[in-house]
Amino acid sequence: MSGAADMSRRLLSIDLPLFAIERHLREAERQGEAVAEEQPLALALEGRHGPVVAAANRAARLAGVHPGARIVDARALLPELKVAYGDPGGDAAALTRLMRWVRRWGPWSAVDESAPPRPGTGSLLLDTTGAAHLFGGEAEMLRQIEGDLSGLGLTARLAIAPTAGAAWALARFGPVRALCPAEALAPQLAPLSVRALRLEEEAVLMLQRLGLKTIGDLAALPRLSLARRFGREPLARNPLLRLDQATGRAAEPLDAPEEPPRFLARVRLAEPVMDPVPLLPALAEELCAGLAAAGFGARRLALTVYRTDGETASAAVTTARASRDPAHLARLFDGKLDRLDPGFGFDCVTLAAPRAEPQGQRQRALDARQAEGEALAALIDRLSARYGAHNLTRPVPVESHVPERAERAPPALAGRPEPAAAPRPPGAPPRPLRLFEPPEEIRVLYTVPEGPPAQFVWRRVTHRVTRFAGPERIAPEWWQDASGTRLRDYFRIEDHEGRRWWLYREGLEDDGRGGAPRWFMHGAFA
Repeated sequence: MSGAADMSRRLLSIDLPLFAIERHLREAERQGEAVAEEQPLALALEGRHGPVVAAANRAARLAGVHPGARIVDARALLPELKVAYGDPGGDAAALTRLMRWVRRWGPWSAVDESAPPRPGTGSLLLDTTGAAHLFGGEAEMLRQIEGDLSGLGLTARLAIAPTAGAAWALARFGPVRALCPAEALAPQLAPLSVRALRLEEEAVLMLQRLGLKTIGDLAALPRLSLARRFGREPLARNPLLRLDQATGRAAEPLDAPEEPPRFLARVRLAEPVMDPVPLLPALAEELCAGLAAAGFGARRLALTVYRTDGETASAAVTTARASRDPAHLARLFDGKLDRLDPGFGFDCVTLAAPRAEPQGQRQRALDARQAEGEALAALIDRLSARYGAHNLTRPVPVESHVPERAERAPPALAGRPEPAAAPRPPGAPPRPLRLFEPPEEIRVLYTVPEGPPAQFVWRRVTHRVTRFAGPERIAPEWWQDASGTRLRDYFRIEDHEGRRWWLYREGLEDDGRGGAPRWFMHGAFA
């Protein structure tokens, strides 16, 4: 690990020491099975020698039941203890949802898994660099976060520091709400236990046997001595590397589930509301102003509402080409926001551009007409937003002689790609715009075995041929067709009612690739 950390960053660590038990109590209350405060309760997980306590409520902890104890020992100590099995999978999913919900205070957050796991707890990391002034400063922001988490029934310890390691240490071993500027990093870490360095228990016990009980004791030792002793140890058992991460001497990568959006507009509400539609125009104006200042246009937009119950809901739209027209972008959400579940209301809304592309300034013509393609792109955006991106396609030519392979239909929102095949040469036989997929077999009467049909029956209707043109022979594509594939002879047919069809005969008599030739209806001319 090389390079020093950026000490101008501000990282917030959120420690949820009772996450599993508090989530269990909240779910029980939702289902009408609330547990009385005086009733001791423990969550159990399977251990090596039977079930062990993973989490306990306040009544159980006051009676001496703590995580790690065996359930049989806990029941012997407290016979009235109520035991329920924990749900680590549900806890992890709920923690991930909470991780996205805390982005109301910053654009980047992640579940913090850098320390050895502690059953029944939760840990989040939030990048608040440049965001604290929106909430009245870091101290006021911490009070708001603690209050909102308390409203969700969650106990939290918070700390903001220049490094993730220092924030983690102060959140668990410092005051309830800790603020650490860069210049105070070493003094605030020095009195903390070496456990605050996110080390495994074996490494902590070894340091304590050596008389190194605090981070200050460890930092006072010569680095060369620590490097000789712990240089080859893995990160979780290497106090020197952990110390360097906490103090900013070594950079620590931040593992976000996705890259935070560069362009984002946010609005916080004094009271929860149920409908985000009235807020959308102002958010679009703010977002487009940021895009214009940077010379970008949005290709994808995501609107997220942050509910008061700790959940989030979002809706996304995509554009055919980069755009920073606020009215057009806001219109793309028509009908989509009605499907958002507001729960009991939301008090924060964000509009982000997860995908943006450079977009230069474009001047309209003197007659105020739009540039070529803008009207079509806007129409594609609206239709795709209303009917679904995969329900609106555009044909793209493909290099193939076989008609059904000669074009593909990607979503129109993919933009107008460069043609993959040259257009048909002048004088080539015309082909119908409408093809039947798959071709439908027909019964044919003909006078010459390899000539055109004189009459054919298709969908129980008899058609007499009055005129024809062809044949146009299409051979199999040997590089992708099976060895027994037969050639096709296509005929343009006009029947007795003036309708024109595109038929083909598959195979020839005695071609050695099957029985008698078969006839198929493949298209209809307009």
